[in-house]
Parts: sequence; structure tokens; C-alpha cells
Amino acid sequence: MRRASSKLVSHLSYYRNLTPLLSRNYISELSPSISTNDHVSSLLSSSSNHIRPCKKTSGLLLSKGKSDPFQTNPSRNLNTQSETPPQISSRQRKIKERSQLEETFESATSTESMLKAFQEMESSFDEKELGLASLKLGLKMDQEGEDPEKTLVFANRALKALDKNDKPSLLVAMALQLMGSANYSLKRFNDSLGYLNRANRVLARLEEEGSCSVDDIRPVLHAVQLELANVKTAVGRREEALVNLTKCLEIKEMTLEKDSKELGAAYRNLAEAHTAVLNFKEALPFCLKALEIHKKQLGHNSVEVAHDRRLLGVVYTGLEEHQKALEQNELSQKVLKNWGLSSELLRAEIDAANMQIALGKFDEAINTLKGVVQRTDKESENRALVFICMAKALCNQEKFADSKRCLEIACGVLDKREMVSPVEVAEAYMEISMQYETMNEFETAISLLKRTLAMLEKLPQEQHSEGSVSARIGWLLLLTGKVAQAIPYLESAAERLKESFGSKHFGVGYIYNNLGAAYLELDRPQSAAQMFAVAKDIMDVSLGPHHADSIEACQNLSKAYGAMGSYVLAIEFQQRVIDAWEGHGPSGYEELREAQRILTELKKKARGATSNELITKALPLPHSTGSAPTRNLPSDVPVDEKRSNVI
Repeated sequence: MRRASSKLVSHLSYYRNLTPLLSRNYISELSPSISTNDHVSSLLSSSSNHIRPCKKTSGLLLSKGKSDPFQTNPSRNLNTQSETPPQISSRQRKIKERSQLEETFESATSTESMLKAFQEMESSFDEKELGLASLKLGLKMDQEGEDPEKTLVFANRALKALDKNDKPSLLVAMALQLMGSANYSLKRFNDSLGYLNRANRVLARLEEEGSCSVDDIRPVLHAVQLELANVKTAVGRREEALVNLTKCLEIKEMTLEKDSKELGAAYRNLAEAHTAVLNFKEALPFCLKALEIHKKQLGHNSVEVAHDRRLLGVVYTGLEEHQKALEQNELSQKVLKNWGLSSELLRAEIDAANMQIALGKFDEAINTLKGVVQRTDKESENRALVFICMAKALCNQEKFADSKRCLEIACGVLDKREMVSPVEVAEAYMEISMQYETMNEFETAISLLKRTLAMLEKLPQEQHSEGSVSARIGWLLLLTGKVAQAIPYLESAAERLKESFGSKHFGVGYIYNNLGAAYLELDRPQSAAQMFAVAKDIMDVSLGPHHADSIEACQNLSKAYGAMGSYVLAIEFQQRVIDAWEGHGPSGYEELREAQRILTELKKKARGATSNELITKALPLPHSTGSAPTRNLPSDVPVDEKRSNVI
């Protein structure tokens, strides 16, 4: 997620010495089409037109308009005869010196000049009076990406000076936001969340009490919400980050023009965030809004429209509307070609080849990729992606030897890029492992996934991917009979994905179902029943009780109770399975017959008769390249095998 650059907020300019440099989150998110430096300069130059005079001035809040009467027009007092200069009291001299120091600090434009002026002020002002200057300097340093440790020092000084009592104020909220931003830069995510959440509470109190104008609160609230989204994304809590990003958009909708380019960019940013967690259905309307605004404001051949169309192609692919995806991709390619954006064009062509594969046009995809590979550097990530896509097309044509050679070439390129682009390389390794899995090369797939996991464990922002990879390793170990080894991977995956997507995400349900299958295989039916019960609850909420995988989880729960000898409960849940399949009509006829057979077996067991071993199904998580089972999947979680595999 992109961090916003600094923004000068004219709504807050009544704080005389606090030129509105509200950290990185106050600028580009409200005006992303304007460069940071130009925007800051224009706002600084125009701030005097918006200044609202304060009734009282103290410390640094001195009026710039009150100049020394002896400096206004010194020639008026000139005389041909010498005069004794007027005597100035020490108090007046001190006031004048303080005023000059303030003027110097206010007129400083660079971090270096501001820091020098601040250091000169320290001997004449106490810490309380330096609060606003500390805040302004900290915001400036944060804006320009200066040493975050130094930024944190000034943020802390500002907070101590401004946070004098329990009474909330806008300046305190700004200082807290700066503390959060500096800690985020230092990767102290828990500390950052603490300060940002407190800033959020302060702003809520200000709005509730009506002690501050809503127009003054909104820019600061936007900055706080955006930083919260950044931090939560950094620790892998992407679903929670989406809530904060949605609030950011709501603020923009209230403050920006209906069809402004900035609002269009905001819609696309939220669409990208939803796409990142595979919420394609939710991403679609935001992406369409962005496209309409950019077409209206910039024309059909603008780069922004090309970016919107490429994203729309990804969204349609996620929704399995592959023809629509290809159409948007082709329109995007035309614009990118006209603008000479060769790197982005290469990625768009690779996307197009993947869409052709999804449509079963394997030869067309291969021809597309042959043209692309000639324009890639030998050791570039793009070249690796071309060979991965080529391997997928060949695999679909059952040309496994050729497919493996392509994957080996891709791995050779990626091996040299692990330190440079760890996230991109990890994503590529996941895709390669899935192709080896398709070719029943399970050991190779597991080995590559373990290598990927080792990379992701060092990247806290990729916690969701870490959870998905752990889940996949666990499932493959189950599939290959290494049940005891599978359990720790599945347990770790459940925790990671709960933190990233919430405890009721259907992907978490798949993992608990597989844990149940593992425990049952190890003859631990009580533990298995607990896992299956959790899986069923999650799937009932996320997929609905009549979804095929929800029914399968219920079936497994019945089996676990049967293994425990709790036949009353086993029969009860098996009857629910039958009722659910009956609701599917003719399409569920075979499953219904099997469920009825199992119920008969359970009743025999309940009467003391023996029966054949019942089958327990482990549910693989769906591939990210395929479709969700009526819902969207956590990223990088597999899809094509669904319920077909039996352990």
C-alpha cells in the first residue's frame, strides 16, 4: 500500500505557526495528481489567505503582521542632527528577539534551515512554548522521509508539550498521528497502532463535543485512518485495513468534487485493496467508478484509464468472466503501447496470456508469450513470469516435460532475485509449486513451498500469504500421508489467516476441516470433532449451510462423532447432511444417495452392528488463480481441486 506524502491543510491554518504540513498522509491521498513538493509550495504560499486570527496569542502564536514601528519606515525619523537612540528595556528586547526567532523559523522552507532556526529558539523558549514548532518540524521531517528516529524525538516533544490535560484538541490528535507515522517507519507496529487508535479517539471526542469544526477534523481523521490502514496491512491484518481505507474514501467523497480525478484515484486504490485479498465482487463497483471518472476527466486514451482497465481485467478474471477480462486487457494494451510504457505493456501481455489459458486458448497464449519473451531481459522477473505462464499452457496440453523445462528456467531466474524482490519472487514460487502439484510432483511442490515460507516469515506484511502457504503445505503433507508433519503447518495457517482475514473467513474453515481430518487419521476422534465443529460453524456463516463444502464439513463431523461412539450426535448431523443435499435437487442426487447409505450404516452401528470404514474428506484450499466457492479466497490459496481429493 502506498504511503501518502505530506499535505498542507488550509483548514488548520489558524494555528499561526503550524503551516499545515500534516505528515505524509495529508497530501497525495487528497491530491495524488499533484507532485508533493509543488503542492506543499503552493499551499505554503497561499496559507496566509486562509489564516483566521486567534483572539489570544502566546508563545509561538505571534502575529506576523505586527512589525516593529522603528523598522516600518526608518527614514521618517532621520534628522540632520544626531539624536540619542531610544532606550529599549530588557523585556522589550527579549520580546523582539523572540519575535525575530519566530520569523526566521516560519520563513524556513528546508528541513535543515528549520532545524537550525529551531535550535536557536531553544534558548529563548521553554518546552511548552516549543510544542507547535516541534510538531511542525516533525511533520516536515516525516514528509521528506528524514531519519524516523529524529522525527520521533520531535513528535514526542510536541506531544508532551501539547497534551497538557485530558481535554482533547486537534493539535494533540496531529501529534499522535505523527507519533504513529514515525513508529510505522521504524517498524514498531504495535506502538504505532497505540498512538493512532488514541488519535482516532481524540478526534471522535472532538466531533462528539462539537468543540471543533467537522471541516477541520476531516483532514486529520483521513490521515489517521490511512496510517491505520498502512500499519494493519504491514502486519497482515488486511481485512481490518479495508475498513480504514473505506473510511478514507468516505471522507474524500464528502470533501472532493463528485467527478474529480482525485476521487477517481481513491476509488481505484480501494478496488486494488479489495483485489489484493481476492474480494473481487467488492472491488468491481469501485473499479468501474474509477474508470468512468477517469474517462470523463482525462479521455479514453489516458494512462489512468489504461491502469483502470488493467485492474478491471484482473477483477473480471477473479470473477471467472475471462472474456470480459481479455477485452479490458486489450483496450489497456492499446493505450500503454501508444504511450510507450513498455514495462507495463509486458505485464499486460502476460496477463492476457493467462486469460487466454483460462479460456482454453492454449496455442494463442503460447504465441503471445513467444512474442513477449523476446523483449525481456535475461535475468528479469518478467522473463520468469513469461516462462511460468508458458509452463501453465503446456501443462494444460499435457506436455509435461516441456512444462517442467520452462519452470526450471523460471526458477533459475528467480533464484537470483530473492534478495531484490522477495515478495514478487515468493508469489512466483507459489505459482510454480501449484504447477508441479498439477503434474503430481508433490515433493517438488512441498520443497518449493517451504522455501517460499522461509522468505515470507521475514516479511510481516505478507502474513496472509504466509498463512496460505502453510495451509497448502499442510494439505499436501496430508495428501502424501505425512499426517503428523501436516498438523503444525495447519495450526500455524489457521492462526495467520484468522489474524489476516478474521475468524469467520471460509479459508479458515477449510484449514480446520483439514486439521479434523488429520486428527481423525491419527485416531484422535475427540480432537477431530472439535476441529470439524469449528469448520462447520465457519462455513455455515461464510458459505451458507447448503454449500457443498459446508455439507462436507457436517458429514465429517458426523463421522467423528461416530468414531467416538456418540451415535446419537452422529445420526443427528448425518440427517442434516441428507436434508442439505435434498435441497440441491437433481444435481445432488449421487451425494444424497451416499449420505443416506452412511446414515443407514450409523444406525446399524448404533444397534451394535459392524460397518465398513466411512470416508473422511480433507478439503484443499482453492487456488488463487481459480474461483472462490461463491465467495472470495485469501490470496495465494489454491482452488482447482475443491472436494475431489480423498485422503
